[in-house]
Amino acid sequence: MPNNFTYCENLVRAGDKDRWLAALFAPADRRPHLHALYAFNLEVARVRELAREPMAGEIRLQWWREVSAGTRPGEAAANPVAAALVETIARHGLPVQTLLDLIEARAFDLYNDPMPSLDAFAGYGRRAASGLIELAARVLDPDNAVGELAGPAGLAYATTGLLRAVALHASRGQIYLPADLLARHGVDVSDILAGRTTNALRAALAELRGFARAQFDLFAARRGSLPSAAAPAFLPVALVPAYLDRMERRDYDPFRTPVEVPQWRRQWLLWRAARKP
Repeated sequence: MPNNFTYCENLVRAGDKDRWLAALFAPADRRPHLHALYAFNLEVARVRELAREPMAGEIRLQWWREVSAGTRPGEAAANPVAAALVETIARHGLPVQTLLDLIEARAFDLYNDPMPSLDAFAGYGRRAASGLIELAARVLDPDNAVGELAGPAGLAYATTGLLRAVALHASRGQIYLPADLLARHGVDVSDILAGRTTNALRAALAELRGFARAQFDLFAARRGSLPSAAAPAFLPVALVPAYLDRMERRDYDPFRTPVEVPQWRRQWLLWRAARKP
């Protein structure tokens, strides 16, 4: 495979280890294209970190929109992730709108606007995570539709990831926790931004973990209909319960407790999930 795909693999291995590990269970000839998708996802996810202000971030995201739509072929060829993405889109006939929806979700990351509701939170998760699963599944198995499975699977994974990142987001002035959920539990947003753990916040986080588990259980109940060829696209979701378990320990503090699972255990969980019929 061209060096562009090797670059993508190295990027994913360093920045998104869970998806890199899951891709090992995919056929060797499909892995480079999974790496291209996951590297693209990393690039748009870190725009907030690279851009000094929202307008600069909007410009970067617009560039990725145009690359995905095929309107910047020369510039895309000079960027290893963009070049690999463009080839992957063409080879597997990926729906550009799903890529554009993912980019649109990431535009929210550029600002410190509140997440207004659980419905808005779910919409963000579907565009940012469920869409990526659908794209990866299409790379692996273009003949099967997996939208009904990708919806709850992506929501479970996205919710868990956002819960793990509460402290990081708060340090940047961001709050992804739904405003209606926070209000229902009487959470003071200033406490979150100051890194103060309160009983009200613990209750709100517990409810959101329950939401993540419910989505995971919905996916698990439907998993039997998942085409085996597409299964590697869903494997990272198998790690959701382990991360949630870490956050449900009595000594867990969202601002001080790293939510990590040892790599050996992640590999074992992925292996076990890959063996399920």
